Amino acid sequence: MFKIVRREEMAEGTVILNEIEAPLIAQKAKPGQFVILKANEEGERIPLTMADTDVEKGTITIIYMVVGKSTAIFKDLAVGDAYQDVIGPLGKATHIEKVGKVVCVGGGTGVAVLHPITRALKEAGNDVTCIIGASNKDLLILEKEMDAASHDLRVCTDDGSYGHHGFVTEVMQAVIEAGDVKLVVGIGPVPMMKALSGITQKYDVPTMVSLNPIMVDGTGMCGGCRVSVGGETKFACVDGPEFDGHKVDYDELMLRLQAYLEEERRCHEEYCTIRDAQYGPPRNGIFWPGVAFSPFCDPRHSACYACGLKSAQAFRLRLTGYAGHVLRTEIYHP
Repeated sequence: MFKIVRREEMAEGTVILNEIEAPLIAQKAKPGQFVILKANEEGERIPLTMADTDVEKGTITIIYMVVGKSTAIFKDLAVGDAYQDVIGPLGKATHIEKVGKVVCVGGGTGVAVLHPITRALKEAGNDVTCIIGASNKDLLILEKEMDAASHDLRVCTDDGSYGHHGFVTEVMQAVIEAGDVKLVVGIGPVPMMKALSGITQKYDVPTMVSLNPIMVDGTGMCGGCRVSVGGETKFACVDGPEFDGHKVDYDELMLRLQAYLEEERRCHEEYCTIRDAQYGPPRNGIFWPGVAFSPFCDPRHSACYACGLKSAQAFRLRLTGYAGHVLRTEIYHP
């Protein structure tokens, strides 16, 4: 089990930070690498690039946006709760070297992925300009951390509520035109990375992007994370997740990312509806048991004392009308 030692909500509660005890991973992890997390025995495997590591504390930090059932389950975990599985570090680490002037561009939760890379590039002796953006001021994340990790921080918001009114690509283009940029690193939504790569290609500036395709095992066996790069099929989990931005087939990547949107939406809605019905509204962002459906339940255990079924089994039966079964928080808090 991998205990959560710090939890923070960002971007109006849509983005969550978890600092997790994982000393072996923290010792080996390098910027750009990711882990795969699973909340419980029946949970989905979710790949997330590490936003930070602390070797002395033996922790890794992940930052994710709540977009579906699995990340909603993650959000319900409190400090002291634990992920059942955290596997890593996975993927190739970012190639870090001194090249001169570097521009690091991040959008949305891509800023979290960009953070350790930006810091490593600065520590390698590069002159680092960082550009981060979000739809509005309230959705910006890690501004202070990115300021410390770079020499020059530029902030953008789509609605003009903070910093530059416009897109990160506009500011990036101005920086490229003003100086001898040797490398651009772009991480964020696929449309942003596509637009960014199109601009840098016109200026012949080497560009690296980090891709987030659908992924299952994370070790190159399933092929679920395949992407087309330079006309060749690559697996993001073992060949990446970073690739030459000028060679990525972004249109294919966007189509693949949309493959299960309807199923994800439906599962998320069903999970939230059932959770809210059983436990009521959240307190401090965490859901706690509000109702016991049997006098034999013990909140310290994950089985229904009325019949001996594990929570997940009792949960399924309750959905089909067996209301005598007990639902406990262990369904959501492994």
